Amino acid sequence: MPELKHLAIIMDGNRRWAKKNNLPSFEGHRRGYEKMKEVGKWCIDRNITTLTVYAFSIENWNRNESEINYLMDLLYKALTVEIEEFNKYNIKLKIIGTREKLSEKLIKAIVAAEEKTKNNNKGTLNICLNYGGRLEIVEAVKKIISQKIPINQITEKTISENIWLTGQNDPDLIIRTSGEQRLSGFLTWESVYSEFLFLDKYWPDFSESDLDEAIKDYNNRQRRFGGN
Repeated sequence: MPELKHLAIIMDGNRRWAKKNNLPSFEGHRRGYEKMKEVGKWCIDRNITTLTVYAFSIENWNRNESEINYLMDLLYKALTVEIEEFNKYNIKLKIIGTREKLSEKLIKAIVAAEEKTKNNNKGTLNICLNYGGRLEIVEAVKKIISQKIPINQITEKTISENIWLTGQNDPDLIIRTSGEQRLSGFLTWESVYSEFLFLDKYWPDFSESDLDEAIKDYNNRQRRFGGN
């Protein structure tokens, strides 16, 4: 059984968690943000070298403006105030998604954070921000066309080399919290052979024991990749 090295998480249920606990939705997002930091440290302790999280989808722009602004402020904090934490733990930060609609302030913070952590080599945190799986494939196709690669030379490898997550292994396990059982456009290209685990609890309630149970469950599965 291959060892779990790349964990991907759809961090779902922050708003519903807040409603359940009679708290404002902003507090749900804040708790979700703090949980993401906790899970990152748990992954380091368990030798999971890549963590990819779904922070903001291209569909999330349909939410109300105040909520979007709060989420962007949280992300800006992660890229600026928290950046030394990444260097402390020797973790590389990558922001995966389109820059369209993002503020200049946030884009500058993304560029600076990736530059400051680019030489870290203990692990990688991919934050999918303004991300959509189909859009990722569309953008890859555009890049391939711009390179004028002959049609008969285009392979799956060609596409993999032009997606936003290029150069990284596909996720071994994808976890979604909140009870929803769909990918919602998360890692559409990369997830074809990933294992899935859907949890009924909301993201802020995700615990260290949940992570250990997920790893145990993964280790008990047989990954055949289309073989016997």
